[in-house]
Amino acid sequence: MIQRAIDAGVSRFFIPAIDAASTPSMYALEKDFPENVFLMMGLHPTYVKDNYQEELQHVKEELAKRKFYAIGEIGIDLYWDKTHLKEQQIAFRTQIQWAKQYKLPIVIHCRDSFDEIFEILEEEKSDDLFGIFHCFTGTYEQALQAISYNMKLGIGGVVTFKNGKIDQFLHQIDLQHIVLETDSPYLAPKPFRGKRNESSYIVNVAQKLAEIYGLTFEEIAQKTTENSKAIFGI
Repeated sequence: MIQRAIDAGVSRFFIPAIDAASTPSMYALEKDFPENVFLMMGLHPTYVKDNYQEELQHVKEELAKRKFYAIGEIGIDLYWDKTHLKEQQIAFRTQIQWAKQYKLPIVIHCRDSFDEIFEILEEEKSDDLFGIFHCFTGTYEQALQAISYNMKLGIGGVVTFKNGKIDQFLHQIDLQHIVLETDSPYLAPKPFRGKRNESSYIVNVAQKLAEIYGLTFEEIAQKTTENSKAIFGI
């Protein structure tokens, strides 16, 4: 799958953390593709359970050991379960503070939780808080609010969906605020919708943005890659 993406011209893979159990497989992927794979560290909100303090301790220890390129995915997810909202809020805030400490970007996972996430970002906002609002699916107003917190908008397969809605206002957002992503294996763009997503399909996302912005595919690719370099520092 990674080789298919490389063959399609995709050379940089930013891999989000999930929880402690996923760390060894992330390191294995980095070992297999050291020139292409860049790792994040963090506790994903859907994995914030009763043992979240142990999981946060794992994140803290890994951050102290080696270099990462972002803290993520972090955030709040109220789609599946609202049981651990309080714990999700604590984990999100804690990891934001670590990102500031290490001068790293954050990559935000937000599902049915814009208000809750914006509340914490408002309290934590500062010049050293920056990152990506991953898989952005909000409104134009929410897009502007996210940008006001030094966040780029991560745009993936949803922009190609008829009911995705973000394609209706994206042209009003300056391209400097946009990065491309896939969220594979989820949210495959048309014409692969409903199938397993993979990183090579970022090409389809770029093609859609070229239509929206009235630019060439190459211009979209160049600018969004520059934007990602500004965030990840590489």
